[in-house]
Amino acid sequence: MRRWIVWCCLGGLAALLSACGTPYATVTNATGEPVMLLGRDPVAYFTRGEPVRGKPEFKAVLPDRVYYFESAEHRTKFLADPLKYEPQYGGFCASGAAFALKLGSDPSAWQIENGRLFIFGDVLGKTAWQLDPAWNIAHADRLWPEARERGWRLQTLTRYVDKVPHYLTGAQIRAEYERQYPGRPWPAYDTGGMLTNLFLKPPGWRAAEGFGQPAMGYPP
Repeated sequence: MRRWIVWCCLGGLAALLSACGTPYATVTNATGEPVMLLGRDPVAYFTRGEPVRGKPEFKAVLPDRVYYFESAEHRTKFLADPLKYEPQYGGFCASGAAFALKLGSDPSAWQIENGRLFIFGDVLGKTAWQLDPAWNIAHADRLWPEARERGWRLQTLTRYVDKVPHYLTGAQIRAEYERQYPGRPWPAYDTGGMLTNLFLKPPGWRAAEGFGQPAMGYPP
């Protein structure tokens, strides 16, 4: 009975928030465009090995998302093969995606694995994912069709209540890290709290505003 009440309350809240939860990890710029990667150039991760600020004059518009590029050449490369350059799982944290969660997006926390660009919510997400990339990728690839078209708040609320069978808590992930790397400290990082991350701020806010890290800024 209690679980049913929780489901009803969260379901109603999720329904109210679903319109605000975008299907991709975008932030809205000054003109109302849903910009990916806080305006960083997705092609530059492959060509320059770093997140490079793109320019609004070199942009590509896809359904529900816009990308900026540092040059017309990069824009052309992207449009010729978007699947090659787009971040996996809508730009949301690849570690969370393994549990069907769409939460967090920090363009400065990234990795290219087998020719695919993975973005993480923060240094903790990247550290957790690197414990077993193949395991995380396999689960996220399988679950992504369920999450792809759903707003990120609705999807995340749903899967926090109805967790996937292989769900791991933060404590379990940290214990595995300490087992693999005895004596190496777990990264110290303030995530900002669940309320802020799920209800008050857009994906990528910590990176944009410089919460516990250098500020990347919001896209113009």
